[in-house]
Amino acid sequence: GTALDETQYAYSAAIRWGDFEGAWNLVDPKVRKEHPLTDIDFSRYKQVQISGYRDQGGSMTPDGEVTRDIEIGVINRNTLAERTVRYRERWRYDEEAQTWWLTSGLPNLWDE
Repeated sequence: GTALDETQYAYSAAIRWGDFEGAWNLVDPKVRKEHPLTDIDFSRYKQVQISGYRDQGGSMTPDGEVTRDIEIGVINRNTLAERTVRYRERWRYDEEAQTWWLTSGLPNLWDE
């Protein structure tokens, strides 16, 4: 699906550039409403730099969602320590809006 490819590309580009607000706009509106991000959440994202966003391959679930396994390189701006975070994106197609939404939310870049 080219529409999916374009959306995933826009999303990964936003993450790569550290534009987490832009990436947030591609998250499923339902998820955004149920799990809103605060200014504090966004300020935490500003403390990291993304050094890589590698697509490890994906698959389609029986209910039509698409998953994509991602490896993200994360640099802490304060310590300059770099580590790798694994993250699984889940995408669903919204017939009404004719758009793909990310249902898995933004990646958790902290060990919680």
